[in-house]
Amino acid sequence: MALVRIPTPLRPQTGGLDKVEAAGSTVGEVLADLGRQHPAIQDRLFDGAEIRRFVNIYVNNEDVRFLDDMDTPVADKDEVSIIPAVAGG
Repeated sequence: MALVRIPTPLRPQTGGLDKVEAAGSTVGEVLADLGRQHPAIQDRLFDGAEIRRFVNIYVNNEDVRFLDDMDTPVADKDEVSIIPAVAGG
């Protein structure tokens, strides 16, 4: 299983957990499993079937947008990080 790191703003949707193990061989499958375990996080991550614009997903510190996006392979013990975009001025 992959280890999904949950950022502080999304921890209320995971019962306060900062890490969750989730199964899957791609980023999409891992996030779907995370959503099955913690349904409240689904609306915060997805806009329909797409990842929200302000949510960045990394596998082992690599941005999936520059890999295969939701089809990026995830191996056992990989680390998937959810990083909310930061804006300000």
